[in-house]
Amino acid sequence: MALLNFKKRDSGSATTVTPEVEAFLQGYSIEVMPRTASKVDSFRDLLPQGTRVYIAHIEGTPIEDMVATAKRIADEGYAVMPHFPARIIKDEATLGDWIARYQGEAGVKQALLLAGGVAQPHGDYDSSMQLMESGLFDKAGFERLHVAGHPEGNKDIDPDGSTRNVDEALSWKQKFSERTDAEMALATQFAFDAGPIIEWANSVKAAGVDIPIHIGIAGPAKLQTLIKFAIACGVGPSLKVLQKRAMDVSKLLLPYEPTDVIGALAAHKAANPDFNITNVHFFPLGGIKTNANWAIDHGGRSTVPASQV
Repeated sequence: MALLNFKKRDSGSATTVTPEVEAFLQGYSIEVMPRTASKVDSFRDLLPQGTRVYIAHIEGTPIEDMVATAKRIADEGYAVMPHFPARIIKDEATLGDWIARYQGEAGVKQALLLAGGVAQPHGDYDSSMQLMESGLFDKAGFERLHVAGHPEGNKDIDPDGSTRNVDEALSWKQKFSERTDAEMALATQFAFDAGPIIEWANSVKAAGVDIPIHIGIAGPAKLQTLIKFAIACGVGPSLKVLQKRAMDVSKLLLPYEPTDVIGALAAHKAANPDFNITNVHFFPLGGIKTNANWAIDHGGRSTVPASQV
């Protein structure tokens, strides 16, 4: 296996970058919130040119803050993809207003549609499928619509632990992808074990779903932080990877890094070029700067910040 050596940002020591990981991190995306984005002085010092930046819409966040964050990031030259959580959108008029604001003020052409982590809907919408069926995104000429994928199931959708409803939703989304003008992708919840991720991706393909997968990966963070988020987000069997690490006293106080899971997925992708995982989507649970700097240190030419080009 050929290796490329790149300098770390500040330490002066070499970071080993494999061609497989460099290729796998090409075109990665990352998720922010208005409050986390406000702590970043310049995204151009952290992210490659054209990086897709998702903006998570947490319940209670004013749409004005979401749109302002979208405009700020778009003005720095990045493709912005705000979340549209169905269960916090009151009605069609509200949905249309959000779309118009994002387009008019920030030039947004992409959206992540999801049910949202709210138990009781605030209005007319309960699922991402209802948002798609509204026709408003196609009418507005959105170029990309991403929807959620669940490598380890989703207890909100299938509380009995099965994947029946998740599988039916995937089938519906596949049919929608064949009639919409927008490009689609599955943006998944994060997981920590490459083996089950690969099995799930293969099962999706075997079921006739050819929507590309953007695999969710948790960025570097304290182990305790990751376990907390993993439990809150319903991460399934791969949580054992963190629990096993927590039992190792020598690793307990060290920050988790996604080196192993990304390395394994990258190697599989290199050996199977038609593998349906096409992109990495980072959840920067330990901070945007920490995540971006990890990518810079491990991604070689594919992760050079825009300000250094």
